[in-house]
Parts: sequence; structure tokens; C-alpha cells
Amino acid sequence: MNFPILSLVLLIPVIGAILMLFMKNSTLIKSTALIFALIDFFVSLPLWFLFDKNSHSMQFVEVHPWIPFINAKYAVGVDGISVLFVLLSTLITVISVSVSWKAIDKKVKEFFIMILLMETSMIGVFVSLDLLLFYAFWEAMLIPMFLLIGVWGGPNRVYASIKFVLFTFAGSVLMLVSILVLYFAGGHTFDILELTKLNLPVNMQIFLFIAFTLAFAVKVPMFPLHTWLPDAHTEAPTAGSVILAGVLLKLGAYGFLRFSMPFFPEATLMFLSLLQVLSVVAIVYGAFVTLKQTDLKRLIAYSSVSHMGFVTLGLFTLTQIGMLGGILQMINHGIVTGALFCLVGMIYERTHTRQIADYGGLKPALPIFILFYTFFTLAAIGLPGTNSFMGEFLILCGAFLRFIPLGAFAVIGIILGTTYMIWLYYRVAYGNLNEKIKDLIYDLGPREILTLIPLLLLVLYIGFQPGVFTSYMQSSVSNLIATKFSSTTIAHTLPLVGWLR
Repeated sequence: MNFPILSLVLLIPVIGAILMLFMKNSTLIKSTALIFALIDFFVSLPLWFLFDKNSHSMQFVEVHPWIPFINAKYAVGVDGISVLFVLLSTLITVISVSVSWKAIDKKVKEFFIMILLMETSMIGVFVSLDLLLFYAFWEAMLIPMFLLIGVWGGPNRVYASIKFVLFTFAGSVLMLVSILVLYFAGGHTFDILELTKLNLPVNMQIFLFIAFTLAFAVKVPMFPLHTWLPDAHTEAPTAGSVILAGVLLKLGAYGFLRFSMPFFPEATLMFLSLLQVLSVVAIVYGAFVTLKQTDLKRLIAYSSVSHMGFVTLGLFTLTQIGMLGGILQMINHGIVTGALFCLVGMIYERTHTRQIADYGGLKPALPIFILFYTFFTLAAIGLPGTNSFMGEFLILCGAFLRFIPLGAFAVIGIILGTTYMIWLYYRVAYGNLNEKIKDLIYDLGPREILTLIPLLLLVLYIGFQPGVFTSYMQSSVSNLIATKFSSTTIAHTLPLVGWLR
């Protein structure tokens, strides 16, 4: 019997959360949360070293009966795509616990329990091989995130948390109906790998594709279903924003890869042009709106709309290079935007203001903070040598390969992205130090530096060695394209592609 590493990764945060239920000392609670988050991270590391990169099959698979009378199973496993997100989830949880160490001073126990439960539910989504199990984890995520925003968020936290739940739950209900249709159409099975082999009628594919895609598009979030994101990011505590940016936004794009594309290939091709256009609109629209923001977190939140537009554009090019770029960019966005939210949270802890106009002149006053801020700003604009450069480059290659105007419009997004990040950097780092915050600010401490260093190292590692990461996902992406989207099928279905050739 193989060692049940995935079950262990799922279980460790739950054990930590249960132990914290019996604790009263806040320092002990925080230490316990950090220890269990670190244990889970180190337990997940063997997935990186033991994973067979040459195989597109699911690995570390575990299958046990769950609800026998409906043939639902506890089935977990990872392929070259999901394994990276499991590792990202365990790392982001450690970062989230560390960055909340001083920021959370009320209902400390409940807060850190929610963080650990959030970790389990996120990882559960990525490792599920049973559709009902996937849906259970998908819905379970709503509860801790709803509470993180609604209890520990900003002044408009109730509005933001309810909006977050309404948007995501509405999409999830449609997905549940589709799961039931698939269950009966597939011969009473929730087995994801078996359902992937189905050849459903086109009409059924269209209905199911729309339902699944709406659920995933809300989560990404794609234009015009993105409106919950700025409110959620703005009102969430720093850890909530880090988890949202680091992992939660990736779940929708992961759903496209795991379900929408392999389950409904004909429907995917029918809607491909629309999804490509929506991705480009998200890139350009998100960048334009970002330029107008006056709140630090809201600015980064809107920039996420633009960045995730790049991700979906890469995926929906249905080219290997574009899809690899899209998946890599999901990882990159989680690292860079997570780091930027950490920095915003750290400076907010000191000044209690997120208005950009309240800042300025931080370069001489906070040299260590500015050092990290400069680095992650350069990563966000995709400077060569940083992780975002290679992700965006691969996506653009895929976009130009598929349809030249798609790439051209995406380039506009890169120009605008560089503009708003440099403009933000100038207003925060240079100029005169605001008297309002002059006596409140002090530079980063050891805990804050240690929190940011892993993200910094990852930016450089992916930036200089992107092939190490794409080698994990290459086999799975190649298999998806080869089995579901052969080049002749795409050319036949998309007249624009034929015209270009």
C-alpha cells in the first residue's frame, strides 16, 4: 500500500484546528497554527521530488468507499497540473499565518482555525478525483472565507462577504445541477477520470459547459463576473487577501482545465472565441480601471482582474505554449500578488490607512520595505529574470499563434500594467513623507522579512528556471490537447484560424 501522503496533507490542518479548540493562550494558538502549517508544507514537499514528470497519469492515488449506495468515493490524486497547486496552497498558508501574527488581535483562536480549515478545503479541490468530493471541498471553502472577510474584515466587511457568497454560491448551484446530469449520463459514477472518457452529445455538452463555466468564471474572476473581487480583497484581512490572490482565484482556471475542457471539448471549441474575447477585455478593462484606484488594496485587486485575464487567455488559446504559460502565470500571480498584499498589510498595520495619497517618501524612511516593494513591483510588471516575464511571454506566444489580434490587445494590457505599477511605486516611494504617518512608520522586522523571503526566492527561481516548473505540467497539458483538441479539429471548428493560415 502506498503511503497516503495526500490524505496526510489534507488531515494535518484539521488536526491543528481541533487542537486549537482547547487552547486559550493567543500566543500558543498562533504558534500551533504556524507549526501545523509548516508541518503540512514540509509533508507536501515529497510530492515535488517523487512526482514522475514524464507521466500524465494521476499519481499518489488513494481510493476508498465513501457513500457506496450512490457510488461516491474518497478518491484523491495529483497530476502535473494539480501537484503545483497543492504545494502553492501549503506555502501560502504558512505565509498567511505569519503575516497575521500581529494583525489579528480579536477572536484569535477562531481566525487561525479558519485559516487551517481553508487550507484543507483548498487542497481538497486540487486533489479530488471524485466529482462529489470535489464539490464538497469547493463549497466548504466558502465558509472559512466568508467568515474571514465578514468577521475580521474592514468597515464594509458584511457587504463584501455577502456579495462574495452570493456570487460564488450562484455559480456553484448551476455546477451541482450539472454534476447530477453527468452522474446519470455517465452511468451512475462521480469518477472524474471515467467521466473524462465520455463522449456526450453536443447539445448536452453546451448546457453543461455553460453551467460549469459560469461557476469557474465567477471564481477566476472573468469579466463581467469580477465585481465581487475588489470588494472582497479590500475588506478582507491581509491573510484573506493573500489566500484569495494566492490560491482561491486559481480554482476557477483549474476548473476550466480539469472539467470544462476535457468533459466538453466540442462545446469548448464552440465558445472558444467568446472566451478569448472576454479574456482580452478583462486584461485591458482591468488595467484601465486599476489606473484610477486610490486605495492600495483595491488597486492590486483590480490588477488581479487583468492578470487573471492573461491566465484565461493562455488557457483558451488551446496551444501547448499558451496553456503552459497560463498555468505558470497562475503560480506566478499567487506568489507576486500574495507578496504585494503582504506588503500592503504590513504598512497598513503601522499607519491604518490604505489611501495612496497618504503615502509618499517611504524610500529613505523604510529602506528594507522599499527593497522588497521594488523587487515585487518589478516582478509584477514582468521584468526579465522574474517569474511573471516567462509566464506572460508564453501566453503571448500562444495568443499570437492562435490569432494575432489577441496577442496585440494583450500587449496593451502589459503596457498599462507597467504604467499603473510604476505610477503606484512612484507615489509610495518618492516625494515628501506625509506628516500624517511620519511618526507611525518603522521598517520591517525579522518576522516580516522571513515571511517575504520565500516568495522572493520563488520569483527568482521561476524567473531563471521556468523549465523546471513547466516540465511538471507539460505531459498533462500535451495529453489534454492530444486527446481532446487535435490541431485538425481546432482548425476545422475555428474559421478564423483557417483564415490566418
